[in-house]
Amino acid sequence: MTTDMLIRADHPTAEPAFGDLYAQVQQFYSHQMQLFDAHDAERWAATFTEDAVFDVPTLDEPVRGRADLAANVLRNKAQQEHGGRQLRHWIGMLDVRSRRDDELRTRCYALVYVTERGGSSKLLRVCVMEDVLVRARGTWLTRHRVVTRDDLA
Repeated sequence: MTTDMLIRADHPTAEPAFGDLYAQVQQFYSHQMQLFDAHDAERWAATFTEDAVFDVPTLDEPVRGRADLAANVLRNKAQQEHGGRQLRHWIGMLDVRSRRDDELRTRCYALVYVTERGGSSKLLRVCVMEDVLVRARGTWLTRHRVVTRDDLA
């Protein structure tokens, strides 16, 4: 696969192995977001590299490293419990670009739903999530994540 090659489902020369890679990345995000929504802080942070950067507009500055990532999840848990609400993250429209055999760049939409205690669920935010994923010891890890929100300039 060439560097930074865009693979589309309709691309006639797409390598058959790309389907397997795409499924791996989708499974990675499904697992990672379920850990995040369950507030499983240590296991979620372990899906990032030791020196990862997590840059989201809901925080004053980017979070760096696994310890701070885990602490952020625990803060989220306390805020949600205090506010009587549950957040769920839905990842879709995933685009995967291979940079090297051990590095991917991904871009997807991240929808954040909120359910107030005793209430119905509603869409809270529409975001774009851009990641650099790296392969380490046979698994994918997030090295750098930037999230932007449609409602913010």
